Amino acid sequence: MRLTWVQPEDLVGHELRQAGQDGRDPDAVAAIAARWSAAGGHGAPPRAGASPEPRTPEERERNARLRRLAEDLLDELAALPSAYAADEPDDLDAILALAPAGADGGLPGPRNLTEGEVPRADRVLGAWLGRAAGCVLGKPVEKIPREGIREIAEATGNWPIRTWFTARGLPADIAERWPWNRRSAVNSLAENIDGTPEDDDLNFPLLALALLERHGAGFTTGDVAQMWLDELPGGRVFTAERVAYRNLLLGLTPPDTATWRNPFREWIGAQIRTDVYGWANPGDPVAAARLAHRDARLSHTANGIYGAMFAAAMCASALVAASVDEVVEAGLSVVPPRSRLAVAVRRAVEHARSEPDFEKVVDGLHARHGDLHWVHTINNAALVAAALVHARGDFTASIANAVAGGWDTDSDGATVGSVAGALIGAREIPAAWTAPLRHRLASSLTGFDGIGFEELAARTAALAAGGAS
Repeated sequence: MRLTWVQPEDLVGHELRQAGQDGRDPDAVAAIAARWSAAGGHGAPPRAGASPEPRTPEERERNARLRRLAEDLLDELAALPSAYAADEPDDLDAILALAPAGADGGLPGPRNLTEGEVPRADRVLGAWLGRAAGCVLGKPVEKIPREGIREIAEATGNWPIRTWFTARGLPADIAERWPWNRRSAVNSLAENIDGTPEDDDLNFPLLALALLERHGAGFTTGDVAQMWLDELPGGRVFTAERVAYRNLLLGLTPPDTATWRNPFREWIGAQIRTDVYGWANPGDPVAAARLAHRDARLSHTANGIYGAMFAAAMCASALVAASVDEVVEAGLSVVPPRSRLAVAVRRAVEHARSEPDFEKVVDGLHARHGDLHWVHTINNAALVAAALVHARGDFTASIANAVAGGWDTDSDGATVGSVAGALIGAREIPAAWTAPLRHRLASSLTGFDGIGFEELAARTAALAAGGAS
């Protein structure tokens, strides 16, 4: 049996790519790449089933040699310093020392809502429902590139995207060219949505809720790790999370769990885990970002951590802010301004504000970040910000923009839906997005299967009232 995202020989290609993006010594990286290629190493992980188990002693010995070399090369690559190290620290105090908000926060704290504003409780419910709706919209087209998403939507009369994807009326040649995500099409197309299906983009917020209820705001990264081990089988976490999980089982402790032979440490996994830290700290993006950092450092570094802090801070702001612009600025306030993530987000926001055609905004994003993996943090954070800013608070346009961008469709749809839903409140989210969800959520996490969104909102609001910062 071959496990993806943990075998050393499958990680070298990804680490070489990350090394190039980090600006590590190009001569040293090229020399390592040449040694790997000369030994017969591949540049990226093989497809599932593409590497049969070795059958002969010679094959087994060759594979063992290749694995030993892969382990050595991963360690050599890790020892090369990033060219961005000074602008992209991992330590929380160093991050906040650089960030615009500073360690004590540079934005207004929690405030009372004025007459006519959306009630806080409705905003929290809107955040949960918005996250679920955006996630489900993106699920069936996850892994389909941008051009395929558009072709499917146009063929079914849903371009620009304004409703759920459907297989009804989809021509056979398009269906064959762009197959649905096989795990999601059964429960996330218009014709078969019946309640909110389980998804890691929803399980992680549930886990964060349980974590805060169990340990309070004083939880440690070790507490996060124990929650994973208790509730998440290793096969249900992916990329950076799976490597961190492996590292935990090998006896490593944070932050080594994030760095040891983990080429996915700047991918999007941590960014999908931190909304609840924002909802538990309405109007206090720095407090939310502090909790997000504590969670993210289990599996991520640098921009992977910043994505988590950015999302949490936006979610904290979205419960009190009057505009999308306020929310995005709150997110950027906790991120080092010269980090690659901050630079990418600001450029995406500027383009989204000035360009009426969102497709041209996405053209720019893909031109600038096309070298990044489709689940890297930087490109997806930029898309999230652009989708929100361009939609100007319109819920449908917000989640549609995120999914039409064609990278991590369910994760970006979820984060954008979370923010957009919190800004307008549950009552203003169009019923077409909430009715099929049946106000319930499926989950294999203990105590959460079939839970209603009203209960989740009430429990989240209780955390905020009790002081989760």
